[in-house]
Amino acid sequence: MQTIVREAQGRLKIGRPVAIIDIGSNSVRLVAYEGLARALTPIYNEKVLCGLGRHVATTGRLDEDAVDRALRALARFRVLCDTMQVSDVFVLATAAARDATNGPAFLEAAAEACGRPISLLSGGEEARFSALGIVAGFHEPDGIVGDMGGGSLELVDVKGATVGKGITMALGGLALQDVSGGSLKKAQKIVCAALERAPEYLENLKGRTFYAVGGTWRALARLHQAATDYPLHVMHSYILNPKDGLDFLHLVEEADAKTLKDIESISEARRPLLAYGAIVLEEIIRLGEPKEVAISAFGVREGVLFDKLDPDTRRRDPLLAAASDLNLLRSRSPRHGEELCEWTEAFMRSLGIAETENETRLRRAACLLADIGWRAHPDYRGEQSLNLIAYGAFAGLDHPGRAYLALSIFFRHEGLSPDKVGSRIRNLAGPRYLERARLLAALMRVAYPVSVSMEGILPQAPLRVRGKQVVLQLPLHLQDLANERLAGRMKALGKLLGMEPVIEIER
Repeated sequence: MQTIVREAQGRLKIGRPVAIIDIGSNSVRLVAYEGLARALTPIYNEKVLCGLGRHVATTGRLDEDAVDRALRALARFRVLCDTMQVSDVFVLATAAARDATNGPAFLEAAAEACGRPISLLSGGEEARFSALGIVAGFHEPDGIVGDMGGGSLELVDVKGATVGKGITMALGGLALQDVSGGSLKKAQKIVCAALERAPEYLENLKGRTFYAVGGTWRALARLHQAATDYPLHVMHSYILNPKDGLDFLHLVEEADAKTLKDIESISEARRPLLAYGAIVLEEIIRLGEPKEVAISAFGVREGVLFDKLDPDTRRRDPLLAAASDLNLLRSRSPRHGEELCEWTEAFMRSLGIAETENETRLRRAACLLADIGWRAHPDYRGEQSLNLIAYGAFAGLDHPGRAYLALSIFFRHEGLSPDKVGSRIRNLAGPRYLERARLLAALMRVAYPVSVSMEGILPQAPLRVRGKQVVLQLPLHLQDLANERLAGRMKALGKLLGMEPVIEIER
């Protein structure tokens, strides 16, 4: 009789879940993660749009109805965390609770409702954690982080893992709506005056990336994707061209929100704030002249958890960490994925193709992800792998890189013809990544008939370029692998490279 294992096999053995409860000026959110790790994987995410900061700028107090909604949400979150057996719950409060005269009383009631102590972040701490969220979520970031919440806007410089001193301004969506009396023209004047008092941040932004953090800016990016018919509905690392962005932001400011394409995907409570978020972002682009705007799904919450990692873990590449986790959870032999990295690396050296540092990490990630679709029906392994990768919760990965990874594994299963996949994802990858994806897939299509995804085989069967030939060397005890199937895969690789394919048996 088969033994039934009751413990979840699709979870990493990294301890119990951890969670963040973020008491913001607009929303109160719970995010629970699988565990404290370099590649954070959410297992539950829920928010309640309470609007705590809606009238703080003019009345100085948290709205009583908003307080009641927030306390009910926090009580629910306490039960959810207990149900998930969360080991550590970090509860954060930001601008609204910081600025309101009844903030201390609210925090006392909130701590009782959620059953945990609450950390009230200063503006400087909020900026620092936002920047650490960008360090956690992007590969070698370089620019200015802007975190726009309901009550405030934080700006902070980040380069690599180095975070500068941040500044906080009362330019959150709810705060602007409040002090401007609902006038967008007045709000624009307030934004311009405030940003002109922070010239060092905008001067340092020129020609660099602006990392846009916050729900309002993510909502704007979602609408921009809909307006441009963008093929990949993933917010993290979505790039907004500043010139195109200015035209779109101006449209948002001028238009009735109900007329915007895909507006139904934005909650009704957030829609009135879109114009204020557009005003702030437009002025940052106009005054700072960034080369691009990168939308971030990472922010304060991820920054707080990143700060709790040990130094060695913080230095890990987030993309490779996530790919390693999926390799462990979903492949037939995790060690084989690691060997595939080294096997393809040796081939690339023999071929003499120069890889950038980023291209090397992408190739390695693809090798670790190469076998995650094996449980699917054979006719759909390529399609399922493409979807898992293109829409996966990866950090440290831009959208062309996502397309490259997805295409590599798709072609590995479906064959090397570009016509087998839609033009939209091919265009997203671009010509260079498309050809690199086909090459890597061709290598994988040679590797798997040799190794059948088992460890220890690929190191015995090196693939090398020798003059005008591409040569696969098999040891004598593996000579029977050299059948028509393997010869056909070698022929396809040779055709792609313009070389003669050769299978050698070592005597």
